[in-house]
Amino acid sequence: MRKYYTRACNFYYGNDSRLLINSNRSIPLNGNKNISFDHIEIISRTSKKKISINKINSLTKSLKELIKIDLKKIRSKKKNFSNLNFLKIPNIMGVLNLTPDSFSDGGKFNTGNKGLKHALEMFNSGANIIDIGGESTRPGSKAVDKKTEWKRIEKIIKLLSKKIPISLDTRKSEIMKKGIKYGVKIINDISGLEYDSETINVLKNHKIPFVIQHSQGTPENMQNKPKYKNELLDIYDFFEQKINFLKKIGIKHNNIIIDPGIGFGKNLKHNINLISNISIFHSLGFPILVGNSKKRFIKEIAKKNDTKERIGGTIASSIYLMMQGVQILRIHDVNELLQGIKVFKETIKV
Repeated sequence: MRKYYTRACNFYYGNDSRLLINSNRSIPLNGNKNISFDHIEIISRTSKKKISINKINSLTKSLKELIKIDLKKIRSKKKNFSNLNFLKIPNIMGVLNLTPDSFSDGGKFNTGNKGLKHALEMFNSGANIIDIGGESTRPGSKAVDKKTEWKRIEKIIKLLSKKIPISLDTRKSEIMKKGIKYGVKIINDISGLEYDSETINVLKNHKIPFVIQHSQGTPENMQNKPKYKNELLDIYDFFEQKINFLKKIGIKHNNIIIDPGIGFGKNLKHNINLISNISIFHSLGFPILVGNSKKRFIKEIAKKNDTKERIGGTIASSIYLMMQGVQILRIHDVNELLQGIKVFKETIKV
């Protein structure tokens, strides 16, 4: 287990970023001149220290070597895959739940052609990829059998995969295999590849891109007093150990996305700490996905100003995450979010 962690911080965007990079006063994130940073925070289990990038050479030799390894991962350009362009921040993963009971849109799109229509609307609005799920994993939900899950999504998977890029939100290896057969581009497993022991072999054999999401517990019990020693570093260690394991068993490609799992075994404090310090995960060297859309943390912060759609809280948190270099946002209201992002980008001349 590592002793120190490197978090890129003090980000610049648009014109400011390009000017600072050109004058060697900031470092581009993932080779993208539209976003850069000029400080890092060096974190351990007992301390935090923020320094400017021009002070790195003043560190001890051993610490400097570790920081430089992390910075290489933070700076490295990411290879595009599955219709995701990592020089374009953010990419949007549109959410399509074909369930009767998902926390936000359960029952809205699971009959007739509603799901197909909504998926195409999100894609035409600007989503890069549509994430389709047939099992609710909201807090307190119980697992559904694989036959029921596949029945919910089979028709739309077959139809949509011929038209637009889709990802498959499932914990079950058999559903994954069927989805891959019909052309899904990404497997999105909310269990961190731990629900079904056969999942690893499916991913290895098919060489398909996938998301590793962190969850504590199962959807049925994950919100029953979740606890961490340090949620930020515990989750970082989870990803580091999981990626090392995957490489050892023969998954050689880097078409892997990491998702800290906002709301999956986390309380408000955990969620806000993860969002506030999300840029620590750049030093793992993989694109970051965050599912912040309509989540309970918005209600817990907004209190009397909460709304059913939570569009305001979703847009505010999304722009913050974008400013921290998060490459992919998993979003329900795609058009509304992109409206907000376009206005924001215009003000900073990206």
